[in-house]
Amino acid sequence: MSTKYQPINCHFYDELELLAVRQQSCLIQYHNDAEKVVEKTDIIMDFKIIEQAEFMILKSGQKIRLDKIISVDGKVLKGFC
Repeated sequence: MSTKYQPINCHFYDELELLAVRQQSCLIQYHNDAEKVVEKTDIIMDFKIIEQAEFMILKSGQKIRLDKIISVDGKVLKGFC
């Protein structure tokens, strides 16, 4: 893991959980390991702690570290801080 995990705002986490419960496809913008912005449309299935960091697990099987998220369905993480 390249940087220390920074916990995300709990209200934004609640929004992510709501999307997971609804099982609806959503547009996710995040920074990849090379710090490039990536967009992906997928369904949020679950959340897991891996190596002391929280990850969102997508239907495709991809894992996205929560503090790398920029926005989900137009809701910007920084807007919740």
